Amino acid sequence: MATADLALIDSLIERRFRLPDALWERIRPLLPRHRPSPLGGRPRADDRLCMEAVLFVLLTGIQWRALPRCYGPATTAHDRFQEWTEAGVFERLWKRSLLHYDEEVGLQWTWQAMDGAMTKAPLGGEETGPNPTDRAKTGVKRSLQTDGAGIPIGLAIAPANRNDHKMLQATLESRPVRPPRNTSQHLCLDKGYDYDESREVLEANDFVAHIRSRGEEQIEMERNRKRRPRRWVVERTHSWMNRFRRLLVRWERKVANYLALAQFACAWIAYRAAGLFAAR
Repeated sequence: MATADLALIDSLIERRFRLPDALWERIRPLLPRHRPSPLGGRPRADDRLCMEAVLFVLLTGIQWRALPRCYGPATTAHDRFQEWTEAGVFERLWKRSLLHYDEEVGLQWTWQAMDGAMTKAPLGGEETGPNPTDRAKTGVKRSLQTDGAGIPIGLAIAPANRNDHKMLQATLESRPVRPPRNTSQHLCLDKGYDYDESREVLEANDFVAHIRSRGEEQIEMERNRKRRPRRWVVERTHSWMNRFRRLLVRWERKVANYLALAQFACAWIAYRAAGLFAAR
């Protein structure tokens, strides 16, 4: 392929996956400060370009080594991503997105939902295990908690063979923001949480449990077709997160890297729902 054609492709990619200016202005203050080396050396790669490389990987699921050359060296982008992961940049970004959404729209704390979703993890790694629904192939489970509108407010990662109710406490503890004091919180769950242990955890965390099987929900929907189970929002949010192709199939062996990408996706969903930038 001619050099001019490659340059055109790179230009189109860069424009299509460019980080929204409004989002970048919220990410930039979270990044660790870098002090130039007194010995000189090559200038540090641009932070925004590296963050756009992370976004490109998250949205497309492409391998790091296959990054388009418009993002610079793939190793530089990956090293910067790991640096930011260790610094907790993506977790803080998720927290700020929820605070922004709460200010602009309002988090619906009264009715919340939680559910787990399993995805493939071909390379294995930390917090992976045999997927009971995929012929025991290696997989990972993502436990997600949402508010009443489906905004992700809690997230935990575990092997695919971990029962949903075993991840309940970890998911509740992962919430970067908490509701105002004395808020009445109801949590809608499916039959995977129908255990005394789950009810004890929810009671200890001041939640009112609503645990119903899919069969019961189906009967209620047939009685009143205009009414949808409150738990459907978490299933929709899982679908939203699977549109970030790097989350649909986990290629990261380090669970911290996979969790950071999932937190980036949660922040993206919250900021987009708050109207910070147009949906893509």
